[in-house]
Amino acid sequence: MDLREYMSVRRAYNIVRQDQTPDDRLTFEEFAILCRLLISNEPMKTSAIADYQGALRPTMTHRTNHLARLGLIDRVEGERDRRNVVCSISELGARRVRELSELTCSRIPSGRSLGRTSPERICRYVDAMGSFFCQAGDIVLLGLRAAGGGPLTVMQLVDALGLLQPTVSMSVAALAEAGYVTRDRGVSSLRTTSVSLTARGAKAAEELEESIEGIVVRRKLRSSRA
Repeated sequence: MDLREYMSVRRAYNIVRQDQTPDDRLTFEEFAILCRLLISNEPMKTSAIADYQGALRPTMTHRTNHLARLGLIDRVEGERDRRNVVCSISELGARRVRELSELTCSRIPSGRSLGRTSPERICRYVDAMGSFFCQAGDIVLLGLRAAGGGPLTVMQLVDALGLLQPTVSMSVAALAEAGYVTRDRGVSSLRTTSVSLTARGAKAAEELEESIEGIVVRRKLRSSRA
């Protein structure tokens, strides 16, 4: 996977997620869990899902509990060890994957990378991308790298990343404090603040991109039971 593909999918899903009601809204990581379960077409232990996402057990318990409350997965405790929870995707979960994949696909403009892809391929990409956890600040760094290091205004970053303006602004502030970006504030409005990568930020963004290039997308979906 390359950076352009990664950013196209993340941007599109960020926009789709904003359009969901708060009760139905899924994080990218939760969407990826559903894609992994659908593609695997078999139950998975929470420990295996945690390994797949590189997440701690409590974090994975929180994610799968949320998906279970929404009726998107079924969770079954082991008979001998209740910590050995097995998850499988429900019919509702399979429908949600198809819905979110179609919406994400529709949000990628034809001129962008993966602009002519299919919902099925989006599902495969999200599954693969779920193995790489990326915080909002990381997404900002990657967005600036994709733009040649900047400068981009906060509102240009909002458009490029599909994130809400407060999320981008808070991420930029944290990155600036840590020395990853510089800010050149406009005179009339903070929204005209120009953001650029520092040498430290450029190195961090390069390392993130190298991790993305190591992501392998599965070629073919197995038949789903839904």
